[in-house]
Parts: sequence; structure tokens; C-alpha cells
Amino acid sequence: MNQRPKIDLGMSGYEELFMNDQERADARKPKVDDIPLAELFPFKDHPFQVREDEELERLKESIRESGVLVPALARPKEGGGYELISGHRRMTACRALGLETMPVIVRDLTDEEAIITMVDANLQREHILPSEKAFAYKMKYDALKRMPGRKENGDQLGHDKRSIDELAEGSPDSRNQIQRYIRLTNLIPEILQMVDDGKIALTPAVELSYLSAEEQSRLLEQMDYTDSTPSLSQAQRMRRMSQEQELTADELYGIMSEVKGNQVEYVKVPTERIRDFFRPDTSVKQMQDTLVKAMDHYSRFLERQRDRDSR
Repeated sequence: MNQRPKIDLGMSGYEELFMNDQERADARKPKVDDIPLAELFPFKDHPFQVREDEELERLKESIRESGVLVPALARPKEGGGYELISGHRRMTACRALGLETMPVIVRDLTDEEAIITMVDANLQREHILPSEKAFAYKMKYDALKRMPGRKENGDQLGHDKRSIDELAEGSPDSRNQIQRYIRLTNLIPEILQMVDDGKIALTPAVELSYLSAEEQSRLLEQMDYTDSTPSLSQAQRMRRMSQEQELTADELYGIMSEVKGNQVEYVKVPTERIRDFFRPDTSVKQMQDTLVKAMDHYSRFLERQRDRDSR
């Protein structure tokens, strides 16, 4: 006996037939549960840091006065509890305020869906470090590549064009800028930290990402020794020499010892070491002028000594 085809009414159940529009809309709203904080766990390899900064303090104050206005998003965790997808800062703020629960929307999401949702939610934050963007874009890029029906179509950087283009859609950065951020994931942690600290700009950092980990470690030693960071042109030279397998320790030292066009060399002497030679009310500028004059007198003294010794 043939069964009659089912009619798709676009509803979740026959009970919706007897609801009015408002009841039907309310029934389709995501369910929000107050879940104990003890049952909420951070997303695995979550690339966004929760910093104790002014932004977090404002969030604490808002929650203290009005509660959590926007529910967090989580998915069931294998073994019990829930894995947070978005809402890590809200959870930190709630814990700091001594709250025991937090409003959460729970959804069953695949790993790929969870990663894409997590990255999209956090990229809207006001302050994001370069390293956070780098690993977030990398995670989403890899997740997009794993999605069903994805075709491999690599470009000269080894990126799937379709995935990169999709990654750029709705993102605050362009396709090329996203590729630059992803390159940062090849930096050793110490150099990546210098990018976060603003000591190395994004463009030269991308060039340095093509150096091997061993070459980057040698460069780190040279940066510490010379108290300087590479310019864009120096980073580009290092990349070319690395590709040609000519970037030796001596070459690194030679490049980092160069004086850049906008760089002024300084001799650093802590004020405490010379303060005893001056009156207490002497300014730093006056100390500098006096030291230069003293070195001038000392140079002349050495010259007279050499003249006497040569007679």
C-alpha cells in the first residue's frame, strides 16, 4: 500500500497549526537556560584571550547592574557539561562577581560549525591582537576546508581560493590581509609576541614567517644583542637569503648591525649611575650636555698624551 506523501508545512509540529502568530514566533525562539558555571568549559584551542582590562571591567559593571543581557552559546560536551562557543569573557566576569549560573543557548554543532561560529562571534570584539586574528583565521580556514563538498583549488600561497574568499566574506579584513594574518602562525612564540607588543609591524613579520624556526631563533638572539628589530627591507632580504639557504648566523648579525635610515644610535647609561656626579637639581638635559663636554675634554687629554708619548 502506497503511503501518501507528507506535506512540509515548514513547522516543527502539528501543534503549531493551532497557535497564533505570536505564540508561533515565541516557540521558535532559541531556548535559553541558566547553566551552572561549573558545567561550562572553554572552547578547545580558543585563540582569543580574556584580558583583565578596562573592557572587562565595564562588562563586570554591566552584569552587576543588569545581569547578562546577551546569552552565551555552547554545545554539549562529550563526557558531560558544555563547551562554550561564545561568551568566555561573560563567563570570566560572572565568576569574578561570584555568580553561580549564566544564561546560555545550547545547540548541537559539529566541530566545523562550532569553530566558524566561535571565530565569527569573537572577530567583532573591539580590541583583538594580531596573534588572536592569526590563529582564529587559521582555525576557520581549516574548518571551511573540511566542510562537506569543499573542492581543493590552491593558489600560489597554498590556500584554497574558495575557502579564502568565503573567509573574507563578512570579515573585518580583506582576503590579502587575512592571508597575511594566517602567515603569522608560522612565527615562533617569542617573535609573535613582539608583533602583539607592537615591536614588529605586520608586514615585516609576514616576511619573517618564511624563515625556519631555527633561523627565527637565531634572529631573536641578534635582536636581543643589537637591541633592534628588522625593517621591512631587512626582513625581505632575510627571506630571500633563507630561500637560497644563505642566511647564516654571521649574515644575520651583519644585517641586524646595520643602522637604519631613521634609526639613531644611543649609548644608554642609567641615571642612577651618574647622579652622584651632579647637583640634585640637575636636569637630564644638563647631564647630557655636561657628559658631552667631559668627553670632549677627555678626548683632547688623550690626544696630548699620545703626542707626548710619540716624542
